[in-house]
Amino acid sequence: MNIMVETSARHIHVTQEVFEKLFGKDATLTKKKDLSQPGQYACEEKVKVIGPKGEMAMSILGPMRADTQVEVALTDARKLGIAAPVRESGDIEGTPGCKLEGPCGSCEIEKGVIAAKRHIHLTPADAEKFGVSDKQIVSVEVGGEGRKLIFGDVVVRVSEKFAPAMHIDTDESNAAGLCGTVEGKVII
Repeated sequence: MNIMVETSARHIHVTQEVFEKLFGKDATLTKKKDLSQPGQYACEEKVKVIGPKGEMAMSILGPMRADTQVEVALTDARKLGIAAPVRESGDIEGTPGCKLEGPCGSCEIEKGVIAAKRHIHLTPADAEKFGVSDKQIVSVEVGGEGRKLIFGDVVVRVSEKFAPAMHIDTDESNAAGLCGTVEGKVII
C-alpha cells in the first residue's frame, strides 16, 4: 500500500515557559500554516538554536508542548556541534541540550535535541487497512529514476489523533532526490 511521504525540516517544539522566556510574557504563537497532522501548525515565530560549533534559525511548530524539543537532520546537528541521537519524537531523556535565543531573551535547555526517527502516522483504521500495528517497524520504497531508495527502520505510530503520512528529515529526502510530497510504498 502507498503512503504520503513528507519532508520534515528542522524545527522546534516549545513549552509555554520557554516560549515566554524567548518572546515575552504576553506573546502568543502566530499560525503561519496548518500541517498534515490534525491540530499541528507552523508558526511565524523563529528561534535561534545555538550549539558549540554553530547556530541556526528554526521555526516553532504549535501548539505548545509539555517538553521543549529541537528536531534536526544529522547534517544540522554536525553544523551545531551537537551529537543528536536518532529518537522517536518525545523520547528526549538522555539527549543533549542547547541554547535557545528569541527576540526577548534566551535560555538553556538541558535535553531535547534529536534527529527524529523516520516514522509513519496512522489512525487505528488505517493501520488495520495496512495490516500493521503501533510501534511495528516497516520499510518504505520511495524515489524515481536514478534515486530509488528503500528506507528501513520506519516506525509505525498509531493514534486516533493522526492523519496518514510518513515523515522523513531533509537529509533522508535529499538522499532519495525527493521534491515536495511524494508517494511511498510500504513494505511489511
